[in-house]
Amino acid sequence: MDAQGRGRADDIDPADQWVLNPNTGEYELRLGHSAPQSGVPAPRRPRPSEEAPPARGRTDAPGRSRPETPGRAVPPPRRRRGAPEEPLPGRRGRRPAKASKGKKVLLWTGGTMAFVLVAGAGAAYFYIEHLNGNIASVSDDGASTGGFSKDKAINILLIGTDKRTGKGNGSYGDAGSVGHADTTILLHVSKDRSNATALSIPRDLITDVPDCPTTQEDGTQKVIPGTRQARFNTSLGQDGRTPSCTMRTVTELTGVKPDNFMVADFNAVKTLTSAVGGVEVCVGKDVDDPDSHLKLSKGTHTIEGEQALAFVRTRHAVGFGGDLSRIELQQQFLSALMRKLKSNDTLTSPSKMLDLAEAGTEALTVDSQLDSIGKLKDLGLELGKLNTKNLTFTTVPVIDNPTEKVKATVVLNESTAPQVFGMIRNDVSFTAVKEQKKKEAAAVAARLKGAKSPASEVRVRVLNGGAVAGSAQETLSWLQNEEGVTKSENAGNAPASLAKTTLEYAPDQADQARRLAGIMGLPGSAMKPGESVTNDQGLPAMTLTLGKDFEGAGVSLAAPSKAPEGVQKSTADKVECAK
Repeated sequence: MDAQGRGRADDIDPADQWVLNPNTGEYELRLGHSAPQSGVPAPRRPRPSEEAPPARGRTDAPGRSRPETPGRAVPPPRRRRGAPEEPLPGRRGRRPAKASKGKKVLLWTGGTMAFVLVAGAGAAYFYIEHLNGNIASVSDDGASTGGFSKDKAINILLIGTDKRTGKGNGSYGDAGSVGHADTTILLHVSKDRSNATALSIPRDLITDVPDCPTTQEDGTQKVIPGTRQARFNTSLGQDGRTPSCTMRTVTELTGVKPDNFMVADFNAVKTLTSAVGGVEVCVGKDVDDPDSHLKLSKGTHTIEGEQALAFVRTRHAVGFGGDLSRIELQQQFLSALMRKLKSNDTLTSPSKMLDLAEAGTEALTVDSQLDSIGKLKDLGLELGKLNTKNLTFTTVPVIDNPTEKVKATVVLNESTAPQVFGMIRNDVSFTAVKEQKKKEAAAVAARLKGAKSPASEVRVRVLNGGAVAGSAQETLSWLQNEEGVTKSENAGNAPASLAKTTLEYAPDQADQARRLAGIMGLPGSAMKPGESVTNDQGLPAMTLTLGKDFEGAGVSLAAPSKAPEGVQKSTADKVECAK
């Protein structure tokens, strides 16, 4: 008898036998020793003379049933390295001699996700090979960092397409759409996992789409020419562009190079919300939108499936009736789904967790660096460390396109957008998360405060420690000719490359350091109290080492410390009503 059937004699639902072990954080299938059936059978290995019995069909996880899918056989689970070979399916074998007389325990391990698509994909890996078979992947074409790292900040590009694939989706999206980037979110998770920012990018934003090397179905490479001043959503689908092109476009736009991407169609919203039993949303007025088919009365509602899809698709019935209003609605929806995913109601329900694993892996297309349930699980465990109150939703600051009489597109708000992008690039939180960090930041910032020497009295040696070749000489010329720092010299290449630009100085050179930091636009964290060096004239000088973050002479390296005034933002732990 299989795991699905055990306990039926006592009318016990197997789903109720899955228990969360508080000591390990894992789910266990626990069966009493008095149960009429024994634990999971250990079939014996057939003798050489015996013919192996035919393979059984797929066994559903406890508490779940689903129709067989023709043509999709489930390969046997991989054997762990060093483990004895598993016997083939067949007759019941002997019970191991050292088996406990008490309860039989079957361990199940899963990663709880901190974000909608990630949560669904990594919630469990009960049937690893089966779930791996669900996942579709396409090449990142070299547009990513090569995949997320556990010891670094994480940047995941989440893309929702408007392609009408899937049952019941014919009435949604643009007729005949090739699958444009209808909804795009850059999810940034801080290095210490204490906070995250979900940055929505408007689909109607006018930007440059770069040339995109793209892997074709036959494995060959083709460069799809870029387009200047195009809608952002055309970075996917248009002219055969793949998600890697959207990734390149985001990098060009924000200066942030994503680690991975995930693409979902309309079915993702429907299946994931149904898997968790619906999510609670709020509307501040009665909504009746014939275009999206959404009809809700004022107040809170639990929505799932088709109704959930209608909710994230509606725009004419909320706000100003445009895409920016719909983005705020989608952010509210994602916050609600985030809360439901991390609630005890979901985490302590094995059937929901398994449904999430199934729904998530079937709904996703991921990049080639994230193409297994194991990798998704690892990502989910990293994102699962995040507290929802420190997940901030915001939108790229934009203004109406000034070249249009009939306003249909938007352009960057150049006064605030660079600051938002800078915060993400420099891993600056949109929420205050740790008092100790604030104190440390204040101490670092204090290095910039105090008296400053005249530029003509600043003595500094400039080294290239990872910046573009020629940066040291370019900086030297700029300092001497434009900023009056005449007592500066080019010291060549640094002995080692640095990720960040630094300025090292002796205690009696603090006045000079503050002056140079102001000229260079250096943050307090770049100032390193230390020792002076001797310049070509035999005088004590400071050492300026240009790191990989150096973008050119005169370009400030100081990251913004807080979001600019007027930038829309919300956090995932709060319920907000659509207006």
